[in-house]
Amino acid sequence: MPQVLQEAHLSIETQTETLVSRKPESRSSLLWIVLAALAIRLAVLPFLLPEQIDPSRDHWEFGYEAGRIARSLAQGQGFSSPLFGDTGPTAWMTPVYPLIMAGVFKLFGVYTAASAVVLLSFNALISALTAIPIFFVARQTFSDRAAKWAGWAWAFFPYAIYFPMERMWETWLATLFLSLLFFAALQLEEGRDLKAWAGFGFLSAAAALTCPAICSLLPVLGGWVCYRRLKRRRPWFRPAALSALVFVAAVSPWFIRNYQTFHRFIPFRDNMGMVLRLGTRGTTNHWAAYELGPWHNDAEWEQFQRLGELGYMAKEKRQAIESIRRDPRWFAWTSLRRAFYLWTGYWSFDPGYLKQEPLDPPNIVFCTGFTLLALVGLWRALRERAHAAALYALVLAVFPAIYYFTSPEVYYRRPLDPLMVILAASLIPARKQVLKLTGRTETEEAEPELVEA
Repeated sequence: MPQVLQEAHLSIETQTETLVSRKPESRSSLLWIVLAALAIRLAVLPFLLPEQIDPSRDHWEFGYEAGRIARSLAQGQGFSSPLFGDTGPTAWMTPVYPLIMAGVFKLFGVYTAASAVVLLSFNALISALTAIPIFFVARQTFSDRAAKWAGWAWAFFPYAIYFPMERMWETWLATLFLSLLFFAALQLEEGRDLKAWAGFGFLSAAAALTCPAICSLLPVLGGWVCYRRLKRRRPWFRPAALSALVFVAAVSPWFIRNYQTFHRFIPFRDNMGMVLRLGTRGTTNHWAAYELGPWHNDAEWEQFQRLGELGYMAKEKRQAIESIRRDPRWFAWTSLRRAFYLWTGYWSFDPGYLKQEPLDPPNIVFCTGFTLLALVGLWRALRERAHAAALYALVLAVFPAIYYFTSPEVYYRRPLDPLMVILAASLIPARKQVLKLTGRTETEEAEPELVEA
């Protein structure tokens, strides 16, 4: 027994020395990855900037609903008016991203080119920084080699370059938050510090107040951590309770604001009835059904103004439920089509549809190939690292589910891209496997470097 303990102690010391010795290399690699990612995104910015500052429809494409709410905030009208007129207080969106936009408007002007450049640069920075949790998650769940490949893959990943420069929206901040939450869950499996659990609760609240869809993952991440700790006979109830309390405390001000404003309980946002209605259109010549809402339909916009936001959302919910009850099989089939679209990019090859979406054919090839690579990486991980791979599988299964029944915008799935990039990068053979296949050892490969030194 003493000999076993001594060997274990030596093993731990060796691993610690390895970790310490690779820190400078990791920091250097990460720095270059982030800088390259930022430079690439900023290089694309000038080409997509004209779309953001188009003055048509009173600068509607400048942040859409988020831009409208930010304008109201910047002009001292409060968190209100998400559409085309002064419609009063709103809970259409959660507060984080509109508040960020409002701060930029205050400093650089409402709907100005300077504000557009600042906000798109912020998106570029957030997207580039997402490489950091990608690197550490990949290193913890796979290997150093996979971490470097995943980081560089993210720097050059087309979706992570184009979409943050194409739309001012919460998605890119949500993508960073989801990656951080995933990494935090992996750390909490071993961690004992209650401060880390409190931090997880606060990070969860910040993510939920940015993108409420992330709320579907919080029980998954928390449940996985608690299960892993219970299985390893580590305390879990007290730290999990602390994390939940911090989460509730952090989101409560927004809930209280909504109750005081609308005199009813609205936990995050009030537009679920409307987005469910978008999934009940009778024709499916296009995946979007925005003519059912107040954006492109004068009759719907008139109803929104007449009924008010909450009345309109209640009306949309009733219509959605009636449509689903009337033809549940059609709704189920269309939901499957939306799910297939999110994972492959394919909706239709009809000439009329392709005229609206001319980039779909090449995107279908890329999106489908990327999805298949990630699924193969997940399959291999389930065979070799089942406990960590299970968390990947749960997140990939749960997060996009809500969009199967509502509206499958192409950028809705983007928060999952970092995990899919990691899974795809994990297919690159580990260094030891490559050396083994070539019949060389790590020592043999290191000798020429030592001679040169």
